[in-house]
Amino acid sequence: MRNPNEVRAAARNGEEGFTLVELMVVIVIIGLLATIVAINVIPATDTARVEKAKADIATIEQALEQYRLDNLSYPAASDGLQALLTLPPSLTQPQRYRRGGYIKKLPDDPWGRPYGYVVPGRKGAFDITSMGADGQPGGEADNADLYSSDL
Repeated sequence: MRNPNEVRAAARNGEEGFTLVELMVVIVIIGLLATIVAINVIPATDTARVEKAKADIATIEQALEQYRLDNLSYPAASDGLQALLTLPPSLTQPQRYRRGGYIKKLPDDPWGRPYGYVVPGRKGAFDITSMGADGQPGGEADNADLYSSDL
């Protein structure tokens, strides 16, 4: 009869770890999976930024509509979107201004720049704008300008 330590030692011989080929196969498989995930996830972040900008613009539009209902006009171009946060100096009837403003905080666009406010707008009384990912007028895809009148 063999000693139990000898049996364990014999069982371990030749099976002490992975071979270099096995490790390389696993690393290549992990690399391929990471590439597939990256190719599918990175474009989704750009799309998500555009959708966030559209949602922010809709929120600002709602605040502007509430401002108009209370004050009978939209904020002047000189007052800008800050009129949604604090009482603008150009308001003729300050008693109509809602205490606390019309929005808690003005968001920046997903690329870190403030939204623009244009009076009059291209198709209406105003436009809320974002210059897209490149921050320049014009552009295509993620660099395209966003106008509230186009959404």
